[in-house]
Amino acid sequence: MKLNLGLLFGGRSGEHEVSLQSAKSIAGAVDRNKYNLFLIALDKQGDWYLANEYDYLLNEDDPAKIALNPKSLKQVAIIPSQGSNELVFRKNCKTICSLDVVFPIIHGTFGEDGSLQGFMSMMNIPCVGADILGSAVGMDKIVAKQLLEHECIRVAKYLVADKDSDLKALAKNAEERFGFPLFVKPSCSGSSVGVYKAEDPEVLIISIKKALAFDRRVLIEEAIKGRELECAILGNIQLKASVPGEIIPQNDFYSYEAKYINGEAAKLELPAKLNEEEVERIQKTAVAAYRALSCSGMARVDMFLTAEGELVMNEINTLPGFTKISMYPKMMELSGVSFQDLINRLVELAIARHREQYVFLENVLGSSSY
Repeated sequence: MKLNLGLLFGGRSGEHEVSLQSAKSIAGAVDRNKYNLFLIALDKQGDWYLANEYDYLLNEDDPAKIALNPKSLKQVAIIPSQGSNELVFRKNCKTICSLDVVFPIIHGTFGEDGSLQGFMSMMNIPCVGADILGSAVGMDKIVAKQLLEHECIRVAKYLVADKDSDLKALAKNAEERFGFPLFVKPSCSGSSVGVYKAEDPEVLIISIKKALAFDRRVLIEEAIKGRELECAILGNIQLKASVPGEIIPQNDFYSYEAKYINGEAAKLELPAKLNEEEVERIQKTAVAAYRALSCSGMARVDMFLTAEGELVMNEINTLPGFTKISMYPKMMELSGVSFQDLINRLVELAIARHREQYVFLENVLGSSSY
């Protein structure tokens, strides 16, 4: 019997267009012998729609101009009920299907930060990727750094700024402690959105002000000189770590444009040119970071390898890109997991974790209460 799989994409974040690209790739790879696929598009205002698979995207081959096709969309809602969750048309409440599992490929705010995961948990729908805690922790760079430090995993040195900070004093402190250049990042933002490189105190202050437009807290981080490496992790308890890949930016850093728009802005080295000992250390560090941040399902773990051979954690992405140039599916494919099989395994992991949570809840509330 086929499962009804809802692919959620779009959303209100600054990574809306990236999500459309990821959805296109996933929809094209889903095994239709296993799943009935329902494309559920969220527009930039947060409204939910059922999309027609054949014409739901405009400019689909142009990452800079890709958009939802409003003519292909019909407003929908999810109605929770005991034993099933009905996807219905909002206009007449006609049932479309009962959702068995969802794959939320909504990157960034309201998709990768635990918000959507919490909603799906309340709806009693299995959800691909990390749970509420893992999503929230992975999204918050400051909290993630604090937890990684607690587990003795090396991270770049940093300071934190908010709207009440004395920026002149903070800039002076950062210069004295770390020197320049420095990177400025919103704490809860993905895909290098709102990230700036500062070469002097004046630019640093301007960059902090700009970054505060994206989040209430901002990270001021030392620049790490080293190779930019990534490792894909798959699993809940038993974890599979991929062969590492390397990002070789052609500009100052691996920007949003390099990740998703201009395929020539960065060179991807797959697999990365590393010896066996380096590969093993990178995989072990990636797994340790994944566990430290309470991740499940999947994540892409990013780190630096310095000239001295030290590994420095950069960040973790619990809903990594699934576009045609994204590293996560590429690294997994190189490690023996095809794109289609990857989708299957992620769905299986989501259902397994959901069943486990169901058992825990039964033990707390009693079987008659749930």
